[in-house]
Amino acid sequence: MSAPTPQQGRLAHAPVVLRGGRWWLDGGTGSVPASYPAFTAALDDFALSMAAADRAVANLLIRQDEASSVEPGGRR
Repeated sequence: MSAPTPQQGRLAHAPVVLRGGRWWLDGGTGSVPASYPAFTAALDDFALSMAAADRAVANLLIRQDEASSVEPGGRR
């Protein structure tokens, strides 16, 4: 089984971008590819953790909306 891969795009609140399966350090004057394996592995792990947290929050919001629509008056 292969490990999940983070989605392309900017990592939230960080000057790094994943493009074409490669991490780039994005600065005001340009971009530089990140090539240090331990650093890119940490970026992968962090991006995957952020995505999992985003999914968990979205699921909680969905459940909260479903619960409030079932209860009369929307009381909790």
